[in-house]
Parts: sequence; structure tokens; C-alpha cells
Amino acid sequence: MTSSFRHVALIGKYQATGARAQHSALDEVMEGIGAFLEAQGCEVFVEKQHADEMAQSGYAALTVEEIGQRCDLGLVVGGDGTMLGIGRQLACHGVPLIGINRGRLGFITDISLDNYQATLIPMLAGEYEEDHRSLMHAQVMREGVSVFDALAMNDVVVNRGATSGMVELRVSVGRHFVANQRADGMIIASPTGSTAYALSAGGPLLHPAVPGWVLVPIAPHTLSNRPILLPDADEVLIELVGGRDASANFDMQSLASLVIGDQVVVRRSDYRVRFLHPKGWSYFDTLRKKLHWNEGGS
Repeated sequence: MTSSFRHVALIGKYQATGARAQHSALDEVMEGIGAFLEAQGCEVFVEKQHADEMAQSGYAALTVEEIGQRCDLGLVVGGDGTMLGIGRQLACHGVPLIGINRGRLGFITDISLDNYQATLIPMLAGEYEEDHRSLMHAQVMREGVSVFDALAMNDVVVNRGATSGMVELRVSVGRHFVANQRADGMIIASPTGSTAYALSAGGPLLHPAVPGWVLVPIAPHTLSNRPILLPDADEVLIELVGGRDASANFDMQSLASLVIGDQVVVRRSDYRVRFLHPKGWSYFDTLRKKLHWNEGGS
């Protein structure tokens, strides 16, 4: 069976703590996947950031920008964090992504490493389900000037300092004032991020097809402050009114320190991430498997 994808970028994640055995194990996995892709007729590249760890592979190394320009598929080997990072960077190029799970949960890296070959063969031939995920474009505004700019696929989180008390936040949606809230923080989550921090803080699950965000207070002082579902066409603005050492996190992968008066402004991005899943894939199958639904039932 011939692949309908000619140029495939192989993207992996090496542990920051990086014991040599971990690197060697991932080297072996990546080499095996690369050889498999070549056997399917694909030209294989590796992402430049991790090219040193695969120095003996013989594959050409590309920057993320070059992957966006030259590749028609990205194959991501790792966990959801790896996929979040590369997904944000490749969204503007429209390169589809397939995830092979080496992490713990795998909500968006959903192919098991154990049987990836049998799963990938029909996908590479064009038999797959396509799933588009929206991105959030966030800015930290200070006295009318943007001091931080980031994309997020999961969530934007305003948090209190580690050793400080609650923060007071002024929340507006679509330029309409909502409320002043005292809490440990506030989460704005996309449907993709609704199974992450927002779920732990009591938020609802959002199907990926829902064009909305969920606004979830973290340990609010007033218990009537509940999660609320918002249309993603509206701009969400969170102003830091009170509190020390507060910060804004974007997918928990980038961080901006906040001072009183700073505004975190979140808008729907023009870009979406393209995920490819095996034929017959269902979001509900993922929830059932990852959240262990039906266990203990008859």
C-alpha cells in the first residue's frame, strides 16, 4: 500500500531529566518508526531541535518553519504536551499531525506505540478521520501595550502566587462586564483543554466541535461563582485588580508575570490544528478509555 503522504516529519520528545537510557530507548523507537515510514514510501525528516539525539539516523533535520513549508504530515511521538507544543507552531502551516502516545493520558496522542504499524498503514494510504481543533490567541496588555503574546491549544490560566493569598480578577466577555471574582485563579479552556486543568477545577467536558470556551474559577471565594460556557467568537478579558505574584500560563508551557492593572486578553485564533485519527475514531471512545468510564458497571 503506497503512502499518500510523501514528506513526513518525525517529531519526538526527550525527557528534560534525560538519563542516557531514556534517550537510547527513544532513539530506538524513533529509528524503528523512521524505517517503517521509509518502507511505506515516505521521505523522512526529523525536527531539528531533537536532531542531535538522532545523529546517527541519517535523516535530514528541519526547523519547525521548514517542516511547515516542506512536509505534508507530522508524526509526533510523545505525550499530549509534545503535541500541544508542535501543534501551536505548525497550525499556521496547516500541516496535519498524527500522535503516537508515549505519555500517560494521551487525549490527543491516541495511537498506541504497541501496534502503531497496523494503525498507520491505512492512515498513510488516506484512510483516516480528520479533526480540527481551535487555538486561542492571548496577550498580556500593560498600560495599553502588549508585553506578552502567545497561542494556546488547551487553556489560558491566571494564577495567584505560590505563597500569596487569593487574587481579585475583573472579568469581561465581549466587552461586557461579567463580575469581579476573588479566587485562586481563573481558567479559560478550549474544548481540547476541557479535559485538562479545567476538568480538575470542576469544569464541564466540551466536545471538540463546540465553538466555545469554558471559563472556570479556581477555588472561588464565593461558591456561586460557577463554570460558564462562552462563545469563542467573543473576546475574554481578565484584569488583575488585586493580589501579589500573579502570573498567566499558556498551555502550562509559557509563563508571564502579572502586575496590578495587567489585562489578559483572549481571542479566537485564525489558525486551527489538524489532527488525523484512525478510521472509525470517536471522541467518545477517547473519553471512555482515558476517563475509565463504565469500569465497575455491569
